[in-house]
Amino acid sequence: MRLSDFEAMVRRFEDEVPADFLEGVAEIAVSPRTVPHPERSEIYTLGECIPLPSTDSADAGIQSRIVLYHGSFVALAELQAGFDWRAEAWETLTHELRHHLEWRAQAPALEAFDRAVEQNFARQDGEPFDPLFYLDGEPAGEGAYRVEDDVFLERLVTALPPRLRLQWRGRLYEVMVPPGAELPSFLTVEDVADAPEGELVLVLRRKPGLRDLLRPARPTQATVHASEVYFSPDPSDLSNA
Repeated sequence: MRLSDFEAMVRRFEDEVPADFLEGVAEIAVSPRTVPHPERSEIYTLGECIPLPSTDSADAGIQSRIVLYHGSFVALAELQAGFDWRAEAWETLTHELRHHLEWRAQAPALEAFDRAVEQNFARQDGEPFDPLFYLDGEPAGEGAYRVEDDVFLERLVTALPPRLRLQWRGRLYEVMVPPGAELPSFLTVEDVADAPEGELVLVLRRKPGLRDLLRPARPTQATVHASEVYFSPDPSDLSNA
């Protein structure tokens, strides 16, 4: 999509946003820039909410400038077949508007979620990461959290068992814990029916204590295969995500 067409689309989106959501937004701008992630290939910043200096310390004085980066959209479209320009632009605009609204309301939930996304990238790339990052994801049922396309099922344990069972969408599965694993463990579960679009990750951890602050553990990561034990025709019987 050409820059001029992209900007015209963003202007139409701006007209569709309720006026209350735009209060304090000084400008919604379209930039031709491409903003790649400083460390991760094929990751691009599509938009940004930039707080503007204000002499008013009250919430009403908080103003922001929202920028959508056309070059980043172009780069991502070249990498993804069937890239949906309209859906991605709308999602980016509303995401940055939510940043603005949360700053004004002093409710930084979205910033925490963005941090969780960044930590999940580190996990996927085998880099050090905060083992509690998924708790800032979106609730997806009892003991379940979603970070973008990945779902994390949390289980608090005092020690790692050789095997354990997990519930997923009306089905009960058993998985074997890899020998040599340590707490906390992030086990990517394969062979489940109706799997999420991303990964299904079983997180085994103990309740954090003082020793975890003094000597944080490097999480174990492994892939495990699930064996179905039971299926319920009513997903609410077992499903927690």
